[in-house]
Amino acid sequence: MRINLDREKCIGSGQCVLAAPDWFDQDEDGIAIVLEGTASEEDSEDVHQAAYTCPALAISLDSE
Repeated sequence: MRINLDREKCIGSGQCVLAAPDWFDQDEDGIAIVLEGTASEEDSEDVHQAAYTCPALAISLDSE
């Protein structure tokens, strides 16, 4: 699955980093960064949790 992040929507809550630290980080301003843009099915639970917990709805996932 493809991980999409709208940095304009991100409010820097860090929920994505807490839910999926292997997939997300934050820059010096606290805005989220996607570390790797594609996740396998075995990693999908953490990535889905990150998207679900994002208060700004800045993360979307696309099946490939």
